Amino acid sequence: MKDIIRKIENTDWEHLTETMHTNGFALIPDLLSDNECELLKSGYSNSALYRKTVVMARHRFGLGEYKYFNYPLPEIIQSLRKTIYPHLAPIANSWFKALNIDIQFPLDHQTFLQQCHANGQPKATVLILKYAEGGFNTLHQDLYGEMYFPIQIVLMLSEPGQDFTGGEFVLTQQIPRAQSKAIVLQPKKGDALIFTTQFKPEKGTKGYYRVNMKHGISEVKEGNRYALGIIFHDAMS
Repeated sequence: MKDIIRKIENTDWEHLTETMHTNGFALIPDLLSDNECELLKSGYSNSALYRKTVVMARHRFGLGEYKYFNYPLPEIIQSLRKTIYPHLAPIANSWFKALNIDIQFPLDHQTFLQQCHANGQPKATVLILKYAEGGFNTLHQDLYGEMYFPIQIVLMLSEPGQDFTGGEFVLTQQIPRAQSKAIVLQPKKGDALIFTTQFKPEKGTKGYYRVNMKHGISEVKEGNRYALGIIFHDAMS
């Protein structure tokens, strides 16, 4: 646990912030060790950890399965969520200010969660996802209610090319009055991919404008792909 916190605090957050401003996504490599990834995967069959299981095909979300954790979260997940949030809140606040959205996020995650709960959003949103051969996830945004945090994280728990093939992470940028742009990423096991939940500001000739973004997963060709999704706002259900 101390290693994770140390890695987060030692991250070049100034550079990461600039990357987020430019791209809407950024990577922290090797945030989790191999053992930590395996520990999170090993709990997948422990139903006591989860409040809800979603079979994607039933909702036409894709082909795969994900499970929402119950509170209290496992220590490693709670630590990740609590430690990273204060570094992301200033980015979120600068985005909302640039787009003239009259919302500012507190720098303390617990304070933000209290705001979510007061808004009728008390349910944990951290989730673990599993895709087998043929699995995929359609393009979407993880909002869960009126109150949301505009940045989230996915941590890869499986090694591309070894545990699975295919299954790339896909981002799309819906640029106003232009064709959408697709971005394809393949984080490695233990990497943390930070990305926008809904949009990013883009500077134009008349000030900033909003570039909407969605994310999904391309088809897994073989093997099993596990990932941990850390969303900083809570859900209504």
